[in-house]
Parts: sequence; C-alpha cells; structure tokens
Amino acid sequence: METSVDLGFLEPCEEWLLANKFFRSKVGGKPAWLELKNIPSPKDLLCDECGEPCIFLCQVYAPLEEQERCFHRMLFLFVCLKATCYQPNQNKNIKVLRSQLPRRNDFYDFDPPNENEPSEAIPSPVPLCAVCGCRGPQLCSKCKKMNYCGVVHQRIDWKQGHKAACGTTGEITRSDSDILFPQFEIVMEPEEIEPTEKLSEEDNVKKQMEEYEKLVKDGKIGELSEVSENEMDTYAEQVEDRHFDEFKKRIAFDPDQVLRYERKGDPLWQSPVVPSEIPCCELCGGRRVFEFQIMPQLLNSLKNENIDWGTLTIFTCEQSCDTADRSYAKEYVYKQDVISTEPVNAPETSS
Repeated sequence: METSVDLGFLEPCEEWLLANKFFRSKVGGKPAWLELKNIPSPKDLLCDECGEPCIFLCQVYAPLEEQERCFHRMLFLFVCLKATCYQPNQNKNIKVLRSQLPRRNDFYDFDPPNENEPSEAIPSPVPLCAVCGCRGPQLCSKCKKMNYCGVVHQRIDWKQGHKAACGTTGEITRSDSDILFPQFEIVMEPEEIEPTEKLSEEDNVKKQMEEYEKLVKDGKIGELSEVSENEMDTYAEQVEDRHFDEFKKRIAFDPDQVLRYERKGDPLWQSPVVPSEIPCCELCGGRRVFEFQIMPQLLNSLKNENIDWGTLTIFTCEQSCDTADRSYAKEYVYKQDVISTEPVNAPETSS
C-alpha cells in the first residue's frame, strides 16, 4: 500500500550534479545556495548553545507548484559539531532556513540545464568561506586570497594547509575541509507499507486505558490515586516503549530511509515527548506546518560521533510566505530524543 509520505535515501552522485543549478536534494559537503545575493550572515548560523558556527547538514528541494514564487524552493539544515550542545529535546544547536525563487529570476535559466554534460555551479557574487561554504566576509590578512565566515574556521584552515600556502605566488587550491560531512544525493521514492488496521484517536485512548487497567488488575501498578512516583515512571516508560515500537515497526519496511517528507502531514514520533505548540512564522505571523523529518539512520553515514538525535522534525510557514526582504527565512526544527516522558514546551530559538 502506497502512503502519502515520500522517503529519502542516500545515493552516491557526481559532485558536479549537486551544484545549485541542478536543484538536487543532498547531504554533506558545502551548501548549494539557491538565492545567491543575500546568503545568510555568519551570525545567522551560530549555535545558540556555544556560539560557534554550525555546519551544513543537508538541503531538501521542495517546490510548491501552486505558488509561482515557490517554483524553486529549498530548505537548508545546519548543525553544531560539539557533542555538549546536543541537549535532550532541544534545538538550540540546529538551524533551518528556507529560500525560494520564481521560475524567472536573476540567477538561473528559465529552462532546466543539460544534465548529460559536466558544468560549473552558478557562482555567488558574495564571497564564501573556504572551509564551510557559508558567507565569508573575513579575508585572510596576509595573502588576501581566502575568505572565512569567522576566526574559528580561519584557524581550522590554517592548520589544515593554508599556513603552508599562504603568501606563496600563484593560485591557492585546497580540498574540502575535514569538518564537512560526506556528500550524497537524497533520492526520493513513495513509501509503501503493508496495510494494517489504523485506530482512531478515540480508539487509541481507549486502548491505552485498557492497558492501564490491565496493569492495575495485575497488581503491577496501583489505582491512579494510589500511584507512587516510581509506579508512574514505570507506566511512562511503557508508554515510551510503545511509541518507539510503533516507530520501529513503520521504518522496518524501508530501514535505509534518512528522510520522510509529507508537507502538512504528521511526523513519525519516537516518543510522546512533543512540543506543546509550534512557533508561528517570524515573517508573516502565520502558522507553521510539518514538512519533513530527518531520521536517525542518517547518523550512520555522517561519520561523526559528536552529533546525535532521535529525529529532527521540520516545520515551515504554511503559506511559504514571500522572502523577498530577507531571502532566507528562518523556520522551526524540533529535535526529539527518546529519554524522557516529561511534557515540554516548544524551545525558544531563532530557528
């Protein structure tokens, strides 16, 4: 049975095909920016926990056919590389940005490019950081040839080879920084699962109450008025386990999925710990809707032990409002981890 969800899988791809003008979804490497004049400033991509630059994780091409201003539309995710910044069910170390363009724009041809012959990316008129590919307003004071987003990445580049090349004659060339994630294309396919009986919300509540009553009857926990804190913790763990079991059951049909896309659908939660509300769009004040989520399977391909999540759920402006004034609009991400059943409020964040 085909569902309304599209699944994303990683595939190797020629690097030139992941350039901005081909509008591919991808993981790792440097961002293939969509709008090229108003690329976010370095301060827009600083981790709210430690203050250091976040690194490009992935981008998802998600045009909205019903809106001309969204003929090209890309969502970008950036994450901090410090393990200490990954706090349970918090998103201060993750950034999400939305960019969109009409079919006729200042950067790309009206018709699709030829994908049969290698070609270069459309260059940005603003300098980019040699390390991370984000906006790079800071110039090496010695050679005046390399740009950086800030002192943190300038130091990294100095240690990784620029020290030897700086000040020499000729053009400076370098390979990608060691801090970038491995690069893959994200290929989308419809989700297909075996049909199962789907319970209504009322039936789910009834089922949970029946399970609770059975625990009381079996003497595993007391009546609600008599329940101790330890017994409540036991029941909470069972609720958590049931959510996680349902999560695992659903992804078992396609265990290699790294992304689930269903705009205006529902996330596949790992636990009952969800935000109480989703912040409204910072530009238009309208509500945000779920668009896609990054799955834990992606961690296996990133080769970095410092980063971790249960699932990253991305919510975007329902109207995908005009970004003309800012070009890159901040959207909302919630990082869910399976460790606690205490209810949470939506974390305050700039993303």
